[in-house]
Amino acid sequence: QVQLVESGGGLVQPGGSLRLSCAASGFSLDGYSIGWFRQAPGKEREGPTCKNTRSGTLYFADSVMGRFIISRDNAKNTVDLEMKRLQFEDTAVYYCAAVKYADFGCPLAANEYYYWGQGTQVTISS
Repeated sequence: QVQLVESGGGLVQPGGSLRLSCAASGFSLDGYSIGWFRQAPGKEREGPTCKNTRSGTLYFADSVMGRFIISRDNAKNTVDLEMKRLQFEDTAVYYCAAVKYADFGCPLAANEYYYWGQGTQVTISS
């Protein structure tokens, strides 16, 4: 069965860190662009923070630039999102998505991604 599963969400204090993982099953992430999106209650979906596994190209939304790192673990067939200096505004459900992208970059529109995970909740609270 082809699917993406996110894990690693939770509750963390402002200024803290959290690492999310997106695990693919039923297919290899080789050649895919993997994007992390997030959606807070009452707000539009934001993102992506993305890695093209074929070219290595990275893309970061302005709101997370310098705080989030995206990396791939080939052995585990996962793409991880390391989040640092978390802020209240980072509270959201985080989704990973994947698409076999013809270009060397990352698609920026959510509707360009083909596979989606179910999401994992990240809550920043003191």
